[in-house]
Amino acid sequence: MKLVEVIRTDATSQDAFDSLLDVCTRMKKTPVSCKDTPGFIVNRLLVPYMMEAFRIVERGEATPQDVDIAMKLGAGFPMGPFELADFVGLDTTKFIVDGWRKEGKIDANLVASVKLLDDLVAQGNLGRKSGQGFYPYNGVAGRK
Repeated sequence: MKLVEVIRTDATSQDAFDSLLDVCTRMKKTPVSCKDTPGFIVNRLLVPYMMEAFRIVERGEATPQDVDIAMKLGAGFPMGPFELADFVGLDTTKFIVDGWRKEGKIDANLVASVKLLDDLVAQGNLGRKSGQGFYPYNGVAGRK
């Protein structure tokens, strides 16, 4: 990954911050700056996007396959939200949204629980690592 999110708190000195940016650049990484907030930049945007995709399917408006294809071809994403959730782990995704909801620092509507996700996790269907998530992985974890 070429991106590094450099998190700045009130306790971060300018020298420390500048040093971090310099290290990232020397490592041929692209640094971006963000305050210490739940999910920082990437996950703060990505997780609610994934949750809305789950809601679309839960409401019967589209299939996981159609949503994934639409986001890959229509938005240029390398993976659709269901492929990504299976890759990350459905339990990990659920852990993140449950924590954010409990913390109360993010609009609760963005991370409201989705029965579809909760049920898959309760059944042990965690994605690639379990061999089944939104998609089957041929009985072998990590293989679709």
